[in-house]
Amino acid sequence: MESFPRGDSRSSHQLQKGVKMSEYIEQVLEDVRRKNVGQTEFIQAVEEVLTTLAPVIDLHPEYQENAILERLVEPERIIMFSVPWIDDKGIIRVNRGYRVQFNSAIGPYKGGLRFDPSVNLSVLKFLGFEQIFKNSLTTLPLGGGKGGSDFNPKQCPHTPGRRCSNHEVMRFCQSFMTELQRHVGQNTDVPAGDINVGAREIGYLFGQYKRIMNNWSGVLTGKAVSFGGSLIRPEATGFGCVYFAENMLARVKQDFQGKRCVVSGSGNVASYAAKKLMSLGAKVLTLSDRSGAIYAEDGLTPEAWLAINRLKEVERGELSDIAATLQGVKFFPKANVWQIADKVDCAFPCSRQNELDAPDAEYLLKHGCKLVAEGANMPSTPSAVDIFVKSGILYAPGKAANAGGVATSGLEMSQNSERMYWTAETVDSKLREIMAAIHDNAYAAAEQYGHKGNYVMGANIAGFIKVADAMVAQGV
Repeated sequence: MESFPRGDSRSSHQLQKGVKMSEYIEQVLEDVRRKNVGQTEFIQAVEEVLTTLAPVIDLHPEYQENAILERLVEPERIIMFSVPWIDDKGIIRVNRGYRVQFNSAIGPYKGGLRFDPSVNLSVLKFLGFEQIFKNSLTTLPLGGGKGGSDFNPKQCPHTPGRRCSNHEVMRFCQSFMTELQRHVGQNTDVPAGDINVGAREIGYLFGQYKRIMNNWSGVLTGKAVSFGGSLIRPEATGFGCVYFAENMLARVKQDFQGKRCVVSGSGNVASYAAKKLMSLGAKVLTLSDRSGAIYAEDGLTPEAWLAINRLKEVERGELSDIAATLQGVKFFPKANVWQIADKVDCAFPCSRQNELDAPDAEYLLKHGCKLVAEGANMPSTPSAVDIFVKSGILYAPGKAANAGGVATSGLEMSQNSERMYWTAETVDSKLREIMAAIHDNAYAAAEQYGHKGNYVMGANIAGFIKVADAMVAQGV
């Protein structure tokens, strides 16, 4: 476990709301707001981190002397490019591609690719910024980056209501990689999957990279096991989130047996978090997607979980397509999961940013919730986070709780470098160890800076110090 200098005793609420911050932090935040007008997601992410760092900045004048915060909030490189491709009707389509290479102080850029209409520069800068600290927390030598496109594989451009065909997705991915290959490499930048970028998309991207470069290397993670992927990778973010929460419960001498858990989302993160929770004796009450939410008062059955997993991974459908066929399940169209259950013990936001707001947080607390672990990136709004932290419940921010995915990507990179495959048991064991280390380091940092039990403070401080020290050591 890492050791951190002891800080002051100011409340986490004061620091997180920007009270009593050092003038240096306030000046940097004002500069970020001025330079990034309209980039609400990015500004929110920067504010969330910097407003917790006052104890560290107070004790380390070298960070200000070396302009660490000013350098940290500026991506080292942003690549934006055109992605032309041809649909099945022979029509040329054009999307916009991005790669934000945010910080490489402790290792090559590492972070996923997201294909979704919501993708823009603000979203990717927020995700890349978060990735810096998440990757630092894993204890692995990985920098932070993020990328993607506004391409929507769930909506064919020429036929409303139909998904893009495999051939259309392939042609888009090949065009995207034709440009991206100039900027990535196993020791430079190693992308992975994210929303709407799964094994199919990673396969097409990897194939195009290999074709252009005449080179087989671990330039992408999340690959199929048949060509260099790691076992447990699809499960890793969801499993890791539950492992982190399990460590939190162990601190208060509890476990998941009988706990009533609400989970949002139904992609890999939510699905495998639900699976792991069920294996530990918890009752998973909900899952969701853009079509709505499902609610099982007595908990999802293994059969229902399998049907939903097949729907998402094979058929690529919506929950509304099969909700009526699932025994003991109610479907709520266009609803989220937070205000459905009458009794909740634990909540796992695993869908997307800002999905859980203050009224949702208040509802969860009123109905018994004692633990929130974020499987998605920044899924709780600042007001919701403030409510959770002030309440004193066990609250794990995404940069700590959902780091299992990138941690296992790091393990995939290691296997590629060794030209070895590890067993599922070996990877899962290493994932458990990494999540325990992330938990312990975040807990220790919070305690030693005078904020015992505040995992927001602890995760931000522990992740920041490692990167900041590397930046100081490497010069300007």
